[in-house]
Amino acid sequence: MFFETKDLTRAALNDLGLSFNPFKAIVAPRPIGWITTQNAKGVVNLAPYSFFNAVSSDPPIVFYGANGTHDADGGEKDSLRNVRETGEFVCNLVTWELRSQMNDTATSAPNEIDEMQAVGIASLPSRLVKPPRVAASPAHLECKLHQLVELPPDPATGQRNVMVLGLVVGIHIDDNFVVGGRFDTTRAQPLARLGYHDYAVVTEAFEMKRPSWPLKKG
Repeated sequence: MFFETKDLTRAALNDLGLSFNPFKAIVAPRPIGWITTQNAKGVVNLAPYSFFNAVSSDPPIVFYGANGTHDADGGEKDSLRNVRETGEFVCNLVTWELRSQMNDTATSAPNEIDEMQAVGIASLPSRLVKPPRVAASPAHLECKLHQLVELPPDPATGQRNVMVLGLVVGIHIDDNFVVGGRFDTTRAQPLARLGYHDYAVVTEAFEMKRPSWPLKKG
């Protein structure tokens, strides 16, 4: 099977025997950035982004993709508008235990609604930025805006795609998830996004050390 991405209409996909665009199912699993922002008036927004990842470790830089528009008013999504106003955000690690709360914050609430309070999610203050942290999350990345990158708009709807790059200026870790001097990913059980409405959870890990050249056979 092969198809060009310029033609991803429902009819074209159906002709290929596909019910949905498989792109996001192929690029998977993807970490979920549960992003806390705060507007200039102090209203807090909390929203999950599956277009999220680390792009550099030194200096530590992460990104999230603010795609589309706000359902309520058709303007910028709160997580983009707020970071443009204040230049700060927090990435909260989403775990298996927090899956329902994360999903609740995926709804598009009006701009004046504090989604942490509306959903009943307890918060903790950050150290170096103003947006609060999700108290139940085992790890948080406090970030300062590095750059907003305009990506090509959605060819079908014209909706904007903006990549938000943030410099990680502070890291919080719950000590209960540090084992043998390492953050225990399997104990935290982070959630990841697949395609469609599917998710995955990390419960097992294995180690492979990078080989030296020349490679040894056998």
